[in-house]
Amino acid sequence: MTRRVALVAPADSYVGPSLARVLASRGFDLVLEGSITGLPEELKATGARTVVVDRRGGDSDDPTDYGSAVGELGRRMIEAAHEHFGTYHSAFFSSGRVALGRFVRTSIEDLRAAFRENVEGPYEFAQAVVGPLVERGDGQILVATSATSGKPTPSASLYAGTRSAATVMLQSLGLEVAAKGVQVNVVGTNFMDFPEFLRGNRVETPEDRARVEAMVPMKRLGTMDEFASFCATFLDGTSRFATGQFFPYAGGWAI
Repeated sequence: MTRRVALVAPADSYVGPSLARVLASRGFDLVLEGSITGLPEELKATGARTVVVDRRGGDSDDPTDYGSAVGELGRRMIEAAHEHFGTYHSAFFSSGRVALGRFVRTSIEDLRAAFRENVEGPYEFAQAVVGPLVERGDGQILVATSATSGKPTPSASLYAGTRSAATVMLQSLGLEVAAKGVQVNVVGTNFMDFPEFLRGNRVETPEDRARVEAMVPMKRLGTMDEFASFCATFLDGTSRFATGQFFPYAGGWAI
């Protein structure tokens, strides 16, 4: 076994495609989640072997059972890694339900929906992947939450609150397994240049973009390629002395 192996979920949206490319360029084979077209062939050309696992193949199609479905996804990705590569070394996960609106206008159903995706999802995935790494005494886990973690954000109380819960939960896990040789870190973004952010912030014209960029100390939006390079530092085995940390990636907005 000469190549390292990483799990990337999802690999068809957000930073997933860019992260898969960066890890492949650093000598990784990959287990990818998502409905992916073209990316495995692209990565193969760099020498990376890939296996694709689709979340829809899980045991539950019930949208209220999101956490359990993610846990099943993690277990199937581990099975695929062991079947095709013999092991895995790193795991990346991101999910999230943007829940915007004034607190007094939200409902308990809104909170429960945000909790399912923003807390239960990361919990179930981390629960699935951390055990084998602890048993082996080596591994890295990185989970993306949000830069709103720990930063009160008007009109995003449910989102910031559930993201903060997941962030602190995973930081605590990092401290629990630190002595076992396993790193668990959390990264949170805001003001990133990708379709979901642009749509959520109603960025449809150059004037809209200028309005949003003005809120960022760096006066621009972040790119997925540069974010992928940042994430890879906590997954590629080269930096092993940070764990239980939360890293905002938001152009200075989270300070």
